Amino acid sequence: MSVKVSVIIPVYNAEKYIAHCIESLIAQTLVECEFIFVNDGSTDKSKEVIESYQAVDPRIKLINQDNKGVSFARNMGLEVAVGEYVGFVDADDYIEKEMYQVLYQSVKLHNCDAIISNIASEMNGKRNVVCYPFPHEIKLEKDNIENKLLPYLLEYDNLNTVVNKLFSRRIITDYQVGFPNKVSLGEDGMFNIRFFCYANSFIYIKYSGYHYREVIGSATRNISQKDYFHRVLEVYKSDVPEVKEIISSEKLKQLKSVKLIKNVLSYIHVYFTPTDQVNFYKRYIYVRNMVHNRNVREALSVYISLHNRLGRYENILIHLIKFKVTLGLYFIVGYSRFRNKGV
Repeated sequence: MSVKVSVIIPVYNAEKYIAHCIESLIAQTLVECEFIFVNDGSTDKSKEVIESYQAVDPRIKLINQDNKGVSFARNMGLEVAVGEYVGFVDADDYIEKEMYQVLYQSVKLHNCDAIISNIASEMNGKRNVVCYPFPHEIKLEKDNIENKLLPYLLEYDNLNTVVNKLFSRRIITDYQVGFPNKVSLGEDGMFNIRFFCYANSFIYIKYSGYHYREVIGSATRNISQKDYFHRVLEVYKSDVPEVKEIISSEKLKQLKSVKLIKNVLSYIHVYFTPTDQVNFYKRYIYVRNMVHNRNVREALSVYISLHNRLGRYENILIHLIKFKVTLGLYFIVGYSRFRNKGV
């Protein structure tokens, strides 16, 4: 069987959800797939669950390794993938049965190096679909990549994920595109940026076949164990050499500064939302350290120069950050939560 799509699934202690994920994969209407599970040192029954399905479906491959992180696991999957295109799924998520058929047929019909689709997230029973501001159902060439897609990836977070895309394996192999092993957040974004620096075309379709399940303890909610600000600083200070050949240093600084400040605004809300995970004093000190950080001060001046017309609420937040009034941030966020009935 000629493999059309290689799907790489990093796995770490995903016993609770892994069976649902596997069922959604083996049910794909595009039969010519391979499913590469990389067990990243799981200590639960994830490995046994995968093996039970592997015994009945030869398309399932299993690689076992010591715990080295999601980037290393995905890179290991890339080394053994043989498909024409490569996709990624996280072990606690699931996909619609026609997803890879829809994506593969579209990317082949338009002869593109990659395809981007929407993504549906679920939390506490509520569904939200993330869409993107690109022309859809048409082939977008190099000029769109350089002037629209890459700047969007550099400025915004909501397209960072690799799970709602298919990537040409030829480009990945020819240019040795992989995930940065030493980056603990934003590794998806760096992979996307590197890939699209080499890609000549892509297509965007308004299809939502991927279901992202946000669970307690996932990266966006576990503030007791994750140092999110440190991780976004890594992204802010990191370099992707290929992108410097396409986007000017001044524009690159602007885009990265805007992303950093948007992340800071987001984390102020996260850390000033009441939680039993971390006491108020620790959360307050965390926000204060963000506000006083040298990189944030640098990025803030760029952000202010680019955003002359902010909404009233955001303008207050930016003003309080500028003058390092952490307690004021706490009260204004609390007031906003109260007004929105989020208490």
